[in-house]
Amino acid sequence: MISPSDKEYKQTKQIMLGKEILNPDFRPLAEFIDKTFGVRTINIVYDTIDKGTRPRIGIYFEYSREKQSFNENNGHLNFDSKKQKLIADKFKQTIIDQGLIKKKGLFDFLGKSEDPKYQTDNIWVYYIAFEPIARDEANESVPQDKVMQLKTELNCKDLWEISRCFSGTTFFLYTDEQVKQYENSETRKIWADKYFALLEPYNEFGYFKRDKFNVYLDSKENFDNNYESNWYYYYK
Repeated sequence: MISPSDKEYKQTKQIMLGKEILNPDFRPLAEFIDKTFGVRTINIVYDTIDKGTRPRIGIYFEYSREKQSFNENNGHLNFDSKKQKLIADKFKQTIIDQGLIKKKGLFDFLGKSEDPKYQTDNIWVYYIAFEPIARDEANESVPQDKVMQLKTELNCKDLWEISRCFSGTTFFLYTDEQVKQYENSETRKIWADKYFALLEPYNEFGYFKRDKFNVYLDSKENFDNNYESNWYYYYK
């Protein structure tokens, strides 16, 4: 799972901000993917796994729907292996066409050849959506002291805690009954307004929209009884 602290996300963010560009070595592959599948490739990252024995490339799109289109039947689970192979084969072809690796010949098998810039055999292709990670980063960037200050300012005796995880924010009341009372209340809307005001300075890409934003409600009662009062159990 990619997080906002990962190097490849930070690099992709710089591309989104117009401060860096896609590695020119990968431009032909990006153009092929965009033309073939009707998406917009932001970044392509290359590294190796399995102690350097297997190469892989990560294809960054902006939106989850673009990433999802590379899954089987446009679903949420397995990658479409045919699309993976098509992209892997095209990657190898574009790298060879640019002279970045050589086709293996007789002398490569007889003697020791130079290590290539890229490995292209048995390559693993995976996909990442930028928007969900950027949303996580924005919400996690709101300083905790400002969240605590907001809780104090709201001055609600029924409000136990404000908790954040990834892009979501949950206002915890004390009881399940209170959750029902506040579910469709004007108070909940005010809480969402107030929290969105904290979030907005970190909403760099505008992925959070006020008309679609809300805060979750839950209870300490639920947290204690069903999650052993443990944040790890609650969010896992």
